Amino acid sequence: MKIAEVSKRYAISADTLRYYERVGLLRHVPRMESGVRDYAEADCQRIEFVKCMRDAGMPIEALSEYLQLFEQGDETAPRRKEILMEQRDLLQQRIAAMQQGLDRLNAKIDTYDTHMLETERRMRQAELADGR
Repeated sequence: MKIAEVSKRYAISADTLRYYERVGLLRHVPRMESGVRDYAEADCQRIEFVKCMRDAGMPIEALSEYLQLFEQGDETAPRRKEILMEQRDLLQQRIAAMQQGLDRLNAKIDTYDTHMLETERRMRQAELADGR
């Protein structure tokens, strides 16, 4: 499968696929005699995994370590699981922070007419008083 087909299939740009290859997330992508990449099913499975992990927020560095360990075989399974658990914990922290932000916005929206308008007026007056 050519890069354009893979790009469309997984909704990943061709540039991103080339980048993943350059940084080692995709290895040994075969090429036709003309030099055009020819992705096999195994490559597509790896792309699907990489996309899934990136969509979950896993950084390139952690994903690279994970895939290097994967290539070493089953004896690295405990460390690979640790990486996944670490990334899960980081994602839970980001979700909690985002939830706090959402809660704050909802509170501001709920009190907008009764509280926020007055707060904004005071802010605007303070800025005018400071000559802004």
